Amino acid sequence: MPPLPIEMVSDVVCPWCFIGKRRLEKAIALKPEIAAEVRFHPYFLNPWVPREGMSREQYLITKFGGVERYNANAQRVKEAAAAEGLVYNFEKMTRQPNTIDCHRLIRWAGAIGDAGRMKQRLMDINFTEAGDLSDREVLANAAAECGLDAAQVRERLAGDQDVAEVTAEANAAKDAGIDGVPCFIFGGVLAVSGAQSPEIIAQAMERAASKLAEQAAAE
Repeated sequence: MPPLPIEMVSDVVCPWCFIGKRRLEKAIALKPEIAAEVRFHPYFLNPWVPREGMSREQYLITKFGGVERYNANAQRVKEAAAAEGLVYNFEKMTRQPNTIDCHRLIRWAGAIGDAGRMKQRLMDINFTEAGDLSDREVLANAAAECGLDAAQVRERLAGDQDVAEVTAEANAAKDAGIDGVPCFIFGGVLAVSGAQSPEIIAQAMERAASKLAEQAAAE
């Protein structure tokens, strides 16, 4: 059997996507008998944030009605992240980025087989290091850490290469009915929404692999 394709639709500024990616990795480790091939797809959680980003405070006021209101719920997310070995320093974050350029980087890293590494690095910068993903120098440095040429990335970011493609793919996810992320699609036959436990994701992998095997046997 060919590897089971797992499509992860997510955004790098979605804390549950940060947690969901780690849970997916744990699920894959629980099922060593199922070869998996993870593919990352863009989603714009906050398409209204300007390309240059905005202050975190203004973002929280606009989206949640206030910093305190967000922080009251964020502690639960921080604890969920910690349980997966991740650090969510929401108290230190000062900027909220637009993520088009982040998704462009993930796409470019995918060309050298490192989309997952690039995605993780961007999430770590955002959630753990409280860095500014709207800063193209931050992005260029992250790209270099993941095997891309920083000078070439700076040049590509300054233009509009793949902006239309990333935007179309993100919009296609919404058009397909995905209104919450992370969303995992297994082999095109089964979808799981939300940062479910590794055990639930592993069960979905097993069910999808069985269904695909049945389909192959019937052909």
